[in-house]
Amino acid sequence: MAAERDGGGDGQVPVAGGDVADAGGTGRAARTGARPAGPRPRSAAARPRPADDGSTRADRARRVAHVLRGQVLRGAFPGGVLPDERALIAEFATSRNTVREALGLLRDEGLVERRRGVGTVVVGRAYEHPLGELAGLAEVLQRYGTVVNEVRAARPVRPPASVARRLGLPEGSPAVYLERLRRVDGTPLSLDCTYLIPEVGEPLLALGRARLENRDVFELIENAAGMPLGSAEVSVRAVVADPATCGVLAMPAGGAVLAVDRLTRLADGRPADLEFLHLRGDRLTLRARLDRVRDGEPG
Repeated sequence: MAAERDGGGDGQVPVAGGDVADAGGTGRAARTGARPAGPRPRSAAARPRPADDGSTRADRARRVAHVLRGQVLRGAFPGGVLPDERALIAEFATSRNTVREALGLLRDEGLVERRRGVGTVVVGRAYEHPLGELAGLAEVLQRYGTVVNEVRAARPVRPPASVARRLGLPEGSPAVYLERLRRVDGTPLSLDCTYLIPEVGEPLLALGRARLENRDVFELIENAAGMPLGSAEVSVRAVVADPATCGVLAMPAGGAVLAVDRLTRLADGRPADLEFLHLRGDRLTLRARLDRVRDGEPG
């Protein structure tokens, strides 16, 4: 009687999902050689099992999100559609809830969204800016779309003493101040505040706002002012944007920006251009190739 309650009493035993398998070879499938209808159950060894490493689900979701975020930002998903949940569960050997939590993190960042009948799709594109070459932001971004520089300020100023020192200007000397908002295909990406030495900045002011909106400053310095550039010193920090910057860049409150401090020198070594850039952390990726320095090699 117990056998009848568990499996039917005819040599069959239950398997995962409530299906019934023939234990003794006497069932209908064994007698006829026919394959049972429906998909064959996967063996326990073939099923991915969530890793039991003692971490919390939030930790596992964060690790999954790290990998997926990198793929999203590199454009690794053809057509902009992520694999479905079953594929992600198998790839990361984790649970459905962990995958959903990871996708939720990316959704909160504005990188993906869920669309009925399609799946999880990429909605937030990131643009790469190489650190290994001295190039203006517009020069780099024009390969991705239409770049527009909204000139918010362009005028002579008396710079702060710390700025004057870095530009090699005597205290109290004038400089030229430019402030521009950069957009690619209508999306705000960067708020740039630039101080220029007079012999570089004044020829740019004489060009008018139209030229400043349609050309990169580096290009104008070399072509309009006739002063070739040489090198730059760059530092980058990740900071939480203040409310005013979030408003200008159309970012969520509390969003992160990459704060770039760049001092560019002319070919003769003189400092000429000091920039304070605020790049949207969710839309721009700084990329560089770094080579290992061996003992005895110059650092």
